[in-house]
Amino acid sequence: MSRRLRTWLENANYVQFSIFAGAVAFVTYFSMYAFRKPYAVASFADAGTVWGVGMKSAFVISQTLGYAASKFLGIKFVSEAPRAHRAVALVAIIGVAEFALLLFGLLPGHWKILAISMNGLPLGMVWGLVFSFLEGRRTSDALGAILSASFIMASGVVKSVGAALLARGVPEYWMPFATGLLFLPAICLMGWLLAQIPPPSRDEERLRTRREPMSGPERRQFLIAFLPGALLITFMAMVLTAFRDVRDNFAAEVWVGLGYEGQPGIFGSTETGVAVVVLFVLGLMVIVKDDRRALQTQLALMTGGVALMGLATLAWDFGVIGGMWWMVLAGIGLFTAYVPAGCFLFDRLLGATQFVGTAVFMIYVTDAFGYAASVAVLLYKNFVQPDLEWVGFLRVFGYFASVAGVVAFGFSLVYFSRRTATAVGE
Repeated sequence: MSRRLRTWLENANYVQFSIFAGAVAFVTYFSMYAFRKPYAVASFADAGTVWGVGMKSAFVISQTLGYAASKFLGIKFVSEAPRAHRAVALVAIIGVAEFALLLFGLLPGHWKILAISMNGLPLGMVWGLVFSFLEGRRTSDALGAILSASFIMASGVVKSVGAALLARGVPEYWMPFATGLLFLPAICLMGWLLAQIPPPSRDEERLRTRREPMSGPERRQFLIAFLPGALLITFMAMVLTAFRDVRDNFAAEVWVGLGYEGQPGIFGSTETGVAVVVLFVLGLMVIVKDDRRALQTQLALMTGGVALMGLATLAWDFGVIGGMWWMVLAGIGLFTAYVPAGCFLFDRLLGATQFVGTAVFMIYVTDAFGYAASVAVLLYKNFVQPDLEWVGFLRVFGYFASVAGVVAFGFSLVYFSRRTATAVGE
């Protein structure tokens, strides 16, 4: 069976291959969210406090700490992982995360904080393992957009699943484990299917540069070569990751604050709309064949995305649009800016500069510092401004992300345009 499937994939045309690889990657990462996000829909209102904050905030901070640590570990582990071991590593990682959710249900009191941190610790490596099967291909832009749409949609959908389980009487502390069990068979199947995907063809290597694991010296060489641009993108990854995490982890509180209490389906319905728009816009990048032009176009779209975040917030402030449209439009702007740095922005950069390596390296650098910033923002909100409602906090944060993003992405566009022109000898 596996030999027959691999042979078909090796002989498939680009459309057939892209449909298969995109679907498998989408389902894989979508299913991963069932092990990461469902707990966020619960309130844990009767759990008391710890460190002077509510237990839910403690859970969010603890899991995000584990997830951030996973990203830093992934800079080395995922960048160096041999292709033959990636699918097995992915399934093993999900198994560890589900076991942590079992402990989350079993352990008493404050020990649950340790369990939810253990849950986040392995999950941060899943993205890089999945994207490593997609990078360096003729259709990597479309594949990356499909993969990214999975986490935009999944966060809302798995929260809706979690809310439905709660409504059926599943206890709050057992609901995350139960949600994970529902998706575990899909993860195992998708891991096997990912393992059947062949590496990029020789034609794709000539078009997009050969992709190989990167050693420590090679990673340092890349950073030295593109340090100013890498710093700007990493800074904005920190801002946007923190904004996204606040919007995501406290979506239940934000929707209640906006007047949408008692509507569990709103998590999935609004985020699905956001995902469809972002997938369509970013998927069009596959039309741009030249890597340097594609890199410039992506950075221009990212600048427009953060501008939309600010404009949507301003329109809601002045009563031009309602709270639901604010969340949807700000979400479209957020993910238009956030998604490329997590996949095909650096894929195109490698192609434009002919640098042999893996885009996963810089993806994990930006992700690692992004989630570190997310932890810092959560700590600031809970300890410095604990009385500020999440809606108000998201509003102020949206303005800051918009202004900072327009400046940072604008300078990045100028820098990478000049740097890649030099690199390709123009």
